[in-house]
Amino acid sequence: MEYIDLHLHSNCSDGTMPPAELVREAVKASIKGIAITDHDTTEGIDEALEEGERQGVEVLSGIEISAYLDDIPMHILGYGFRHGDAVLQQKLQKIQTARNVRNDGILAKLNSLGIDTTREDLKRYSRTGQTGRPHIARLLIEKKLVRTIDEAFYRYLRKGGLAYVERKRLMASDAIAMITAAGGIAVLAHPLTIDQTMLTLPSILLEMKEIGLEGLEAYYPIYSATVRQKLIALCQQMGLLITGGSDFHGAIRNGTSLAEINKKQRAPYQLLVALKNHLSASVPDETADIPVS
Repeated sequence: MEYIDLHLHSNCSDGTMPPAELVREAVKASIKGIAITDHDTTEGIDEALEEGERQGVEVLSGIEISAYLDDIPMHILGYGFRHGDAVLQQKLQKIQTARNVRNDGILAKLNSLGIDTTREDLKRYSRTGQTGRPHIARLLIEKKLVRTIDEAFYRYLRKGGLAYVERKRLMASDAIAMITAAGGIAVLAHPLTIDQTMLTLPSILLEMKEIGLEGLEAYYPIYSATVRQKLIALCQQMGLLITGGSDFHGAIRNGTSLAEINKKQRAPYQLLVALKNHLSASVPDETADIPVS
């Protein structure tokens, strides 16, 4: 069977590998199709598409957007959209501006704690696409204040942490609209982050489907086969597309290789076929240029 990984992060956001290297890692892991889903940025897509053509790996345009449904925080994945869309890029720039405001607030709090940090320090850990708390966490590791990213979040960066600053909220309806307006499909990422019991998940999905959600990430490394089957059944009941991916950030976050982490999620290639078929059916002929290498 052939497999895919539609949830990867490069160093254009909080991953450690360049997009092209992720494509080459996919080849080593015998993964046929991928999506680079960096947080709130599309910076790495072109590089991944070009390397995908060279390596014979299908690359679908992707993104992961942080949003809220009322007071519920969530991540929404977007696939198959026109990543150069001017309106989309304008809105993503506004999101990054909000991140920068938050970053400055966090750095100010760290400095008030006697921890000397600047924007220039952060540039060593991020490209131009997106800079956020994970990069600040790496900076704290460099300064030997913490040993891991998780410890950095727990002590300083999580809600209630010593340097936590709330970011301006983006609502789920707006995040989904950004993706669909650019011709893409919106998918809820790692749904058990929202509801581990899965008791309220159906009602949440119903509400999100009404605002344009079209898929659910059912294949995820930490989900058991039983959980995965429940999520697949939920997708089938609600008419949602099924997707899957590793949420790989590189060894610094996942502690393992792309090949190893994909042994735990094994999303079949047929899911990508269904996703592309849905995209083809929903896009008018004159703009049916789905970004896939």
